[in-house]
Parts: sequence; C-alpha cells; structure tokens
Amino acid sequence: MTALQASLFDQVDEPALTALTGLRRTSLSRGAWIDVLPGWLSGADPLFDRLAADVPWREERRQMYDRVVDVPRLLCFYDEGTPLPDPVLTEAKATLSAHYAEELGEPFRTAGLCYYRDGRDSVAWHGDNLGRGNTVDTMVAILSVGAPRALLLRPRGGGGETIRHQLGHGDLIVMGGSCQRTWEHAIPKTTKYVGPRISIQFRPRGVR
Repeated sequence: MTALQASLFDQVDEPALTALTGLRRTSLSRGAWIDVLPGWLSGADPLFDRLAADVPWREERRQMYDRVVDVPRLLCFYDEGTPLPDPVLTEAKATLSAHYAEELGEPFRTAGLCYYRDGRDSVAWHGDNLGRGNTVDTMVAILSVGAPRALLLRPRGGGGETIRHQLGHGDLIVMGGSCQRTWEHAIPKTTKYVGPRISIQFRPRGVR
C-alpha cells in the first residue's frame, strides 16, 4: 500500500475535533445543499494510521453487467450499536447528531468506512439512495483522514456544473436536503500520485 505523507499543517499527536461554527453552506439546485469545514479534526494523521492498521477491512466483489468485478477500495461497516474503532469517531458522530438535531430530526446512527489505497481506488457516480434517501430528505456526513482526494458532485441527469472538493487530513463535508436523490457524487480514479485516504460516512437509520 502507498504510505501516507503526513500533513505539514497538522502536527498534533492525538486527534481532536474543532468547533463546527466554521461550517460553510452552499445551496445547490433542487433543494440540495452541502456544508464544508476544512480541518474539522486536528491530528487526523495519527487517526488514519490507527484505522488503517486496526479496522477489519474487507474486499468486496459486485456484479457489474455480465461479470463480477472487484470493488476498487476496502470497506468496513459499523451498524447501530456496534462500537466504532476509535473514540474520536464516537465523539464525531455524537457532535454531528447534536449540531444537526433540529434540522435532521434524528441522530446519525451508522458509520461506513472506505479505504482508498492509491489513485486506482475510486467510487463511481452515485447517490446514497438505496434506503430512505431515495424518497425523503436526509443527510450524509463524511469525515476524511489521510491524503486529500477529489470528491465531485453533479446534478443527477446532467445539465449542471460539476463541483469539486479536495478532502483529506480531517476535512468534513455534509450532504443534505435532497442531495442523495437529486445529485450524485464520486471519487474518480487518477493517474497522478496520491496518498491513501480513509473516509468515514455517518448516516441516519435506513440510509445507505
């Protein structure tokens, strides 16, 4: 696996959350929006190292048209009631639940982790709409640790501008409103050198 190059701007021994007061909201079309907060988690690099070493990562294979292919990233899912692999992630989920309580109306309950080992790992255009996100407004909060990777967003069906955010080293993005059913997001492959990244996706019950 590609080694993580530590951030020169995040020389903290242990991870710690900063205040959410710096969240910046961007309204999208069709009732969708995103909140972004760079560097929400300080000391993100030590957390990356712990997650990379300790999480029981698994490889998956999925049906793609007429063949079965490898999923180009490693995965681990923590369902409701399952302890998260680091106390700061438990704190992050509780902090997000409290901050968005009035707007979301329910807590974040699950955490899905994705490990992008290098530029060959990716996720195709999609919305988290296999569950309730297909019919109702909801939120998905993504905390990124490790090297930055480009997360792209575009309106479902085309016809709009593609939005790009470089996320890593403790950055937070929250996709809300109708985002999961009216917009799509992706982490594209790249031939450029990129270090490894882990994303932690916090979701309410029934959203995948």
